[in-house]
Amino acid sequence: MRTVFSLSLCLVIAGWTSSALLAQTKQLPWMGKAITAIKMEMDPTLDNSQRDRLDRGLREVASFWRTEDGDEEVFKTFVKTNFAADRATIDAMFDRFERLNEQLSGHMVEMTRELRTQTDLDKGKIYPFDELFSAYDPSAHIQDDFFANKLAFIVLLNFPVTTLEERVTNGSVWTRRQWAEARLALGFTRRVPSEVNLALSRAVAVAERYVAGYNIWMDHLVNGSEEKIFPEGMRLLSHWNLRDEIKADYADSARGLEKQRMIECVMERIVTQSIPAAVIDNPRVDWNPFTNQVSPSSDASEGKAAVKQIKVSSDREPDSRYAMLLGAFRAARLVDQYSPTAPTLIARRFEEGREIPESEVKAMLGEILSSPLIPRVADLIARRLGRPLEPFDIWYNGFREEGKYSEVMLDSIVAARYPTAQSYKDSIPGMLQKLGFSRERALALGDNIVVDAARGSGHAWGSAMRSAKAHLRTRVEKDGMNYKGYNIAVHEMGHNVEQTLSLNYVDHTLLQGVPNTAFTEAFAFVFQGHDLELLGLENDDPNSEALKTLNDFWGTYEIAGVALVDMAVWHWMYDHPDADAGQLREATLKIARDIWNEYYAAVFDKKDVPLLAVYSHMIDSFLYLPDYPIGHIIAYQIEAKMKQAGNIGSEFERMATYGNVAPDVWMKNATGSGISPRAMLAGTECALDRIADEE
Repeated sequence: MRTVFSLSLCLVIAGWTSSALLAQTKQLPWMGKAITAIKMEMDPTLDNSQRDRLDRGLREVASFWRTEDGDEEVFKTFVKTNFAADRATIDAMFDRFERLNEQLSGHMVEMTRELRTQTDLDKGKIYPFDELFSAYDPSAHIQDDFFANKLAFIVLLNFPVTTLEERVTNGSVWTRRQWAEARLALGFTRRVPSEVNLALSRAVAVAERYVAGYNIWMDHLVNGSEEKIFPEGMRLLSHWNLRDEIKADYADSARGLEKQRMIECVMERIVTQSIPAAVIDNPRVDWNPFTNQVSPSSDASEGKAAVKQIKVSSDREPDSRYAMLLGAFRAARLVDQYSPTAPTLIARRFEEGREIPESEVKAMLGEILSSPLIPRVADLIARRLGRPLEPFDIWYNGFREEGKYSEVMLDSIVAARYPTAQSYKDSIPGMLQKLGFSRERALALGDNIVVDAARGSGHAWGSAMRSAKAHLRTRVEKDGMNYKGYNIAVHEMGHNVEQTLSLNYVDHTLLQGVPNTAFTEAFAFVFQGHDLELLGLENDDPNSEALKTLNDFWGTYEIAGVALVDMAVWHWMYDHPDADAGQLREATLKIARDIWNEYYAAVFDKKDVPLLAVYSHMIDSFLYLPDYPIGHIIAYQIEAKMKQAGNIGSEFERMATYGNVAPDVWMKNATGSGISPRAMLAGTECALDRIADEE
């Protein structure tokens, strides 16, 4: 699931900090003369290190100073007044900015979450004014204000703006204070107008609302015999719940395969936009996804005679899915002109947000997708299933323990234990102790997490100040949480625990968080992999570790292709900026099918499958999907380290409290090596050999 990050002032526009020294605007004509005059006046009073700091700070301030910020005399007065030449002043400045940054960004997060309460949580009807509240970003003006009142210039004058190369090359020997100063300065390396920030917020809110309401009433799907094969009242959100239902149906020996084929058809209808508009979140109609015929529901309250008189349109959904994606693209492009060194969202996501170049990410994904281990794992799955693989088997989860348990059994266990969101919250300390956290830390972490019933699939919303709490959102149905909701909750709990540890227990709040979203996904995957254990469903299978490794590898294989689709679609949009929604639909389908044909068709013996484009993150999360496969790779590495240490909780805490430093610096501190799929590939080969020896 997606994690909602804080609006920390040092990351006001998440993922958009600079990877090189910027020249935001053409330098004002008098600036060179003013800088020379300032140096001549101030240099005699400074030592060499102070002169170097002043020289660098002047370059940074000059690159952002605009006419409206003041004339030459205002500039010179500002520098002479605000350059901190002595250590005591620098320390006071750093402490003040760190403390107030936490308070300001923390309260912005609290306000934003409150503004989105009605649209995010299952609290009844959403009115048009609720959507306006949800789209409003109270932090949109902060960066503008901090440049206007010159607080941003004070940071740029006194704290160094570093390049990605500097952080990667030198970061391993930096002090914690140096890292905190680097993160503070990087928060002001782009001057984006508030109206652009607001436009981005609106685009995100509209797309999220669209995704949150995209439910399919499964008990109203019919097969060729007009038979309904899904349980009464089952409503699944695309794509998360549809995918998870495919996974659950492996335990249904009677009709599981039929259900999976039907869900695959539903997914393809969604991606191709051939799905009838009338069936989206509508329990009053029946739908055969194979023929695409829609009819009034035989369960309608009007009675069968009256139902026959009702006419229902089978017209397809307009290209709404792709219109939403275009909206995200157009909003992201508004930032491009303010980002000369990273002029696309693609560059900002990889070079700046992830601090991992796109070429390196593609290379890692390519190692997974092209691995000779894939056919071996596929053959094993086919043998276990007793049939050839079908495209939906990219979500095969029979390696996991729940393959022994039916969905009905798991739902019953979960519903009895967690009838409400509060009951799940009450159980958090106990679950954390099972994972190896001390009783004291488990109680403190549990107290810091609020659990809410989500309208959509769920998410984790961390705080940005230590006095506030993290929020865990997951679906809680009227008759209690089901297994899907529980599985999501465990994943989001991993996010929340990381968010709390990396804020409340890190030495500098400017270093709150982890290097990028792939790392918080990795922590969440670690928790999610223990969901059945937390239910007390222990596995005495001696091959359980090998099977878990195979499950992790197969899941990474699946999501790596999804990530490549997301990346390629954004490249296509930048190459075709004037495309309409229909053209984007056709391009996305071609990209998804081409990637399928390259990496999956031979394994599944079927070409031109568009399933890789079904993920809803593509629509509302702005090139987020590559974080998942990277997260799987990282998760495998860090969990291996946790197992080696013999305790998940203590190692989780040690790693999370290292904070937001460069990815490889963080990873080497956590595991002793950089980010690489080699550990997962080696583990998978060993797992295959072990399983083969048992057969």
